[in-house]
Amino acid sequence: MRTPVTPPSPQDTQDEARNPQRPSKSARKRAAHAAQDLGEELIRLRAAQLDALNLPEPLVDAIREARRITSRAGLARQRQFIGKLMRDIDPGPIRALLDACRALDAQETERFKRVENWRERLISEGAPALTELQRWRPDIDADEWARRVHAAQAERERAGVGGAAAKELFRALRALFATMP
Repeated sequence: MRTPVTPPSPQDTQDEARNPQRPSKSARKRAAHAAQDLGEELIRLRAAQLDALNLPEPLVDAIREARRITSRAGLARQRQFIGKLMRDIDPGPIRALLDACRALDAQETERFKRVENWRERLISEGAPALTELQRWRPDIDADEWARRVHAAQAERERAGVGGAAAKELFRALRALFATMP
C-alpha cells in the first residue's frame, strides 16, 4: 500500500524560503555515496595510517569492526553506517592524506622496480653494469659488489632462479638507493 503524499507544511515552506540554495535530493545522495566511498577507502588503510588521521573514536571503531565482518550483507550495512558517520566530518583533510599515502606508495613501488631492474641488469650483464653503477655511485666498494654480483650469477646458473645471493644483492641495492636523493 502506498503512503499518501502530504503537501508541504508551512514549516517546510518557511525553511525553503530561508534557504533557497538547499541541495537537491540527488546532490545529497551523491554526497552520501561519496562519504561511503571514502569510508571504504578508510577500511582498506593500514592500522598506522588510520591512526594518523585522528578520526573520531566512533568512526575508528566502526572501521575496525568492518574489517572483522565476514558476512557480505553485514559488511554492506557497516559500510553504510561508516558513510553516515562520515557525513559529519570534513572529507578534505582525509582525502589529502589518502592522496599523500597513494603518492608515497607509488614512489615506493617505483623505487622497488628500479632496484629490481638494477639487480637483473647486474646479474645478466655483470661487469659493464657494475662499472656504470660505480660511475653513478663512486663511493661503493667495488670488490664487495663484484663478489655479490658473481655469487648471484653463479646461483642463477646453478639453480636457474634467484636465491639467497640474489636477495642479498637486492637488499644491498635497496640500501644504496635509499641513501640517494
